[in-house]
Amino acid sequence: METTLHITSGDIAGGNLEKSGVPGEMFVWHDILYEEIRKPGRPDSDGLRARTRFLVEGTGGGLAPEFVLKTLENQYAKLEQAGRYEKVVLWFDACLFDQSMLCHILSCLGSEKIVNAELLCVDSFPGIEPYHGLGQLSPEQLASCYPQRSPLTEDQVFYAEKIDRAFALQDRHALEAISIETSPPLPWVPAAVARWLQEAPDGKTGLGLLEKNALEAIRSGKQTPADIFAYASAKETPPQFWGAMYRTKNYYTLNRFC
Repeated sequence: METTLHITSGDIAGGNLEKSGVPGEMFVWHDILYEEIRKPGRPDSDGLRARTRFLVEGTGGGLAPEFVLKTLENQYAKLEQAGRYEKVVLWFDACLFDQSMLCHILSCLGSEKIVNAELLCVDSFPGIEPYHGLGQLSPEQLASCYPQRSPLTEDQVFYAEKIDRAFALQDRHALEAISIETSPPLPWVPAAVARWLQEAPDGKTGLGLLEKNALEAIRSGKQTPADIFAYASAKETPPQFWGAMYRTKNYYTLNRFC
């Protein structure tokens, strides 16, 4: 049995971690935890079904409900089993997608009284500009990051529970306060939250920042989804707010649910 459980976001990062030589079992988490009202912390069976409906509708029916529900059930089952490992290592990026996911997972681990965890958040890497996330790193580069991990603290878990609650309830007042915090236990959270607040429809156009950038791309002559995506992503300040967006083999991959 593996003695270390590695949890990360994004199938590209997870696949490269498996090739990195870092010992342990790799597990990739999927969900968009900053979107839609939900119950904070670990969902019950009703919450899982509600989350399934949201994700199926959010992908335009591109994912089968049975597949989504099974994926979610497997994820929370894995967290329940995390205490069986000698160590849990959390690999996440500084972006909104990962930070909201990290806080949710920490909240769930806290409720399971799992304290044997270490955190590794990579917000930059030498020679990679612009740096957006772990999915840009080769297996060898990921292995070089492993010594940077640090033990999870109680303050980080308590703080993560607060963040997960704010996202789950879509509590704008709480999110606005979080966005201007200084020196929090998870230092990447305020910037991620601030970027999420920019997605709220503005009073003049009714659009969020990503929608504005996409429309600007179309007006500038971009016609294909890949070109529009590339244009909009270039308008962002790294890391990309929506999660793992990497340019690989001349095409763009947006890692959201899968």
